[in-house]
Amino acid sequence: MWHFVAKTISALGLTLVLLVGCRAMPTIDRTPEGATGLIPRKLVRAESYMLATANPYASKAGYRILQRGGSAIDAAVAVSMVLTLVEPQSSGLGGGSFMLYWDQQTQKLQTYDGRETAPQNVGPDLFFSEGKPLGFQQAVAGGRAVGVPGLLKSLELAHRKYGRLPWRELFSAAIRLAETGFRVSPRLNRLLGGRSRNKLLRNSVARDYFYPDDQPPVVGHLLKNPRLAESLRQIATRGSAAFYSGAIARHMVQTVQQDRNPGQLSLHDLTRYLALERTPVCSSFYAYRVCGMGPPSSGGISVLQMLTLLEAAAIDKQQAGSLRAIHLFSQAGRLAFADRALYIADPAYADVPTQGLLDPAYLKKRARLIDPVRDTGKAVAGSPPGTKSHPLQTGYNPEQPGTSHISIVDSYGNALALTASIEQGFGSGLMVDGFLLNNELTDFSFAWQNQDGRAIANRVAGGKRPRSSMAPTMVFDQNTKLKLVIGSPGGSRIIPYVTQTIVNSLVWQQNIQTAINQPHYLHRNGAELDLEKGRGLDKLKPSLEKLGYRVSIRDLNSGLHGIVVNGQNLEGAADPRREGLVIGE
Repeated sequence: MWHFVAKTISALGLTLVLLVGCRAMPTIDRTPEGATGLIPRKLVRAESYMLATANPYASKAGYRILQRGGSAIDAAVAVSMVLTLVEPQSSGLGGGSFMLYWDQQTQKLQTYDGRETAPQNVGPDLFFSEGKPLGFQQAVAGGRAVGVPGLLKSLELAHRKYGRLPWRELFSAAIRLAETGFRVSPRLNRLLGGRSRNKLLRNSVARDYFYPDDQPPVVGHLLKNPRLAESLRQIATRGSAAFYSGAIARHMVQTVQQDRNPGQLSLHDLTRYLALERTPVCSSFYAYRVCGMGPPSSGGISVLQMLTLLEAAAIDKQQAGSLRAIHLFSQAGRLAFADRALYIADPAYADVPTQGLLDPAYLKKRARLIDPVRDTGKAVAGSPPGTKSHPLQTGYNPEQPGTSHISIVDSYGNALALTASIEQGFGSGLMVDGFLLNNELTDFSFAWQNQDGRAIANRVAGGKRPRSSMAPTMVFDQNTKLKLVIGSPGGSRIIPYVTQTIVNSLVWQQNIQTAINQPHYLHRNGAELDLEKGRGLDKLKPSLEKLGYRVSIRDLNSGLHGIVVNGQNLEGAADPRREGLVIGE
C-alpha cells in the first residue's frame, strides 16, 4: 500500500491539496483555452479512487467526497455544484447533462437523461422571423433559446439510488467557495473578454457580476457569488424542489419571459420536468464492449458506428496519426454523421432506428463504401433495419461547444461518466440567482420541414429534448470488467474526439494521457477535414488534398477526461488543452 502525504501548492493564488502518492503529479493549466501550446501533463496513477474534472477547484471538492467514503455520484454532485461557480461558461445548474453510471455490486450500467426540454408552448417557428431562420447570434442571446434545465434532477435521481453520503453534505464545498471566493483562471478571463461579452452585457445581473468595472475580472481576482451560495443552500436543504418551484423557479421564468428576446419558459414547464433513466447503447469493438448514451444524444450511437466502421477498415493495421489513419477516420466520420443527421432525435417524438443503426451487418455494408485511396465526398445516410418514414435532411442547427466532462471511479469500483452543458459559452447570457441559463434549444433544427414539406426529425416541439452530441462513454472487457471511462466537451466534435481517444488507447495501446494528448483529426461530413493547429499535422495537408479533401488547420479545443482501470490500479488523464485536473489515491 502506498503512503499519501498532503502537499500544498499555489498557482495564481489558488491553494490546492494534492497527493504525493500519485506517482506523477498533475499540473495546473496556465494557458488560455484555444492556445496551440499544450500544458505539460503526466499520467496520474492511484490504487483506490480517482476523478478527473475540468477545474482544480472541482477536482478538489470531489476528491474530498471520495476520501470520506462517498460514491461516484456523491462526488459528481459536489463537482457539478463547484463547476457551476468556477466554470460558468460550460455547465451548471442552468443546463443539462447525460450520465453513465456503473454499479459494481449489481454489475449494471445505467444511463441518465438530464437533457433540457423545450417549453410546452413553443411552436415550430421558434427560430424564424419573417419566414426565414434567425442567425445563430440572434437566436442564442436571451430567453428565446432557454430550455428547462435538467442537470439537477438527473443528479438527484441517480443519488437516490446510488448515493452514500447525505445530499445536503455534497453542497458544502460549493457554498463555502461561493461565499469566500475563487481565483479567476486565465481561461475564464480570456473567455469573458471574447465574443460572449456582448451577450453577457445585455443582462444586468450578468453584467454586474462578470464586468463590475466594465471589464472582466483579472487573472487571480477573488470572485465571490453570494447569490449562488444562497441558491445552493436552498437546494441542499429542500432538494430539487427548491429549484423547480418556489423563488428560484419564479426568478427563472421572469428573467426568460421579460428579456427583450423573450422565451416561453413557465412554472408549469419547470414543475413537470422529469429526468429519465434510459437503456445504454452498446456494441463490440475488437475484444471490448463499448457503451454510451442513446437518443436524444447522438453521441453514443455515432461513436459506436465510427468504431465499428474503423474495425471493419482494419484501423489496427495503421499507424496512429498516419495519412492512412486520418483518411479512414475521415471516411468513418462522414458515414456516421450522415446517419446522425437524418435519424437521431428525441425518441419520444421520432422513430429512431437505434438497433438498426448499430446492426453489424448494416455497418459492414456501410464500411464497403470507404474507398481506400480517395475521399468519396459527402456521404448520404443509409437505410438501417427498422427504418420507417424519415425526413430527407435535418435543417440548420449549429451545435456549440459550451460543455464539461467528469470521469470518476470510486473506492467501491463504481464509475461515472457525466457530460454537462449550457450549450454555447455562457449559455443564453441570462443570469438568475447566481447561475447562468442555457441556450440549448438552438440544438434543434431551425427549420421544421424540408423543401418538399416533409418534417425534420430534430424539429422544435413543446416538451421535446433537442438532439445532442454529448458522448459519455465506458468500455468493458469480455468479462464485463470496466476498462475505460471517457468523455469530452466540444459540440459535435465530441464524437470524433472520444472515438479517436478510444482507438488510441485500446488499439494503439497508448496510455490514457498519451491517447488524450494526440493531435486531433476529424470529419463531420461537411465541407472540410479538420486538422489540429500547431501539432505537426499540417505537413499532411498536401497529401490529403491529393486524396480529394478540403483541409482546414484550426484549434480543436477538446476537454477530454479519462480513467483507465488496470486490474487494481487506476490511471487518469486530463486534457492538456484546458485547465482540468486529475486526483487519485
